[in-house]
Amino acid sequence: MPELAPERVATASFPLRYEDIAQDGRMMMTALPPAIGWTVWRQLLADHPSARSMQKQGLVAILSRLTVDGTDEPIHVSQRVEATGGYQLARHEHDGQVEKLFLNMWVEVRGARGRVVPPEGPGEPVVAGRVFAEHTFTRIFAAPGDRKVTRLELEGLPPVPEATYDFSPPGTAMELPSGADSLDGEYLPDDAVTVFGLDHTDSNQHVNSLVYPRLFAEAAFRRLAARGRARRALVRSLDIAYRKPSFAGDRVRVHLQTFTLGDRVGAAGYLVDADDPDARPRCCARIVLG
Repeated sequence: MPELAPERVATASFPLRYEDIAQDGRMMMTALPPAIGWTVWRQLLADHPSARSMQKQGLVAILSRLTVDGTDEPIHVSQRVEATGGYQLARHEHDGQVEKLFLNMWVEVRGARGRVVPPEGPGEPVVAGRVFAEHTFTRIFAAPGDRKVTRLELEGLPPVPEATYDFSPPGTAMELPSGADSLDGEYLPDDAVTVFGLDHTDSNQHVNSLVYPRLFAEAAFRRLAARGRARRALVRSLDIAYRKPSFAGDRVRVHLQTFTLGDRVGAAGYLVDADDPDARPRCCARIVLG
């Protein structure tokens, strides 16, 4: 998290569910992003003067990329965790012209060190993980040619943010990390087709953003198990870029290639319409397990 003004930083505590912690005590990757909601969205932006103006203008800051890093510290599930998060408005320029506007967020989650089995703690606070969330300003319900936002007319916010942001296209999230060795040599389709139902959706009327990392992880475990690798690993880092939403009834398939990265393994790839594998990816992702 960069240096931010105090009014753009907040701290909150929240309880853990048993499914938030793996059997070895480490915090699950999908349990970390909700801390953004507890800190930034609820405490800093829910009552911000710009919120009503955005709604009237049809503006939305839509989640476009999520980067999560989990530590290997065991966190005791019986204790509340504490999260500190903040936000920054930023612009991306191309050839000196504003190309996109972003609402970027960071959060660090800390918990009491310990485990249920074997009994340990709860002890001193330790870092469980960190999250970066990129949100792109758009007029999501406008015609395709009118969706781009390069200037804001919102109470309490500058028309063009002072901070700059080095935006990376969604496809960069499916690239193998530097120093990785591919186990597959190319992106291969997973055997499984996922059919989304209402169980995969949320109140935003589309498939929830945290469903996709689970699909990539499950596909990676199937591929790695077939190669005799990483049967008891846990996702420790995630980089996922969202390009197009999915809805209940959609049929999708993960295409990925697995890799080794030092003493760890991982997978990188994309999610696409199962009935149109040559279509543009709906999202791209890379995970590292350890």
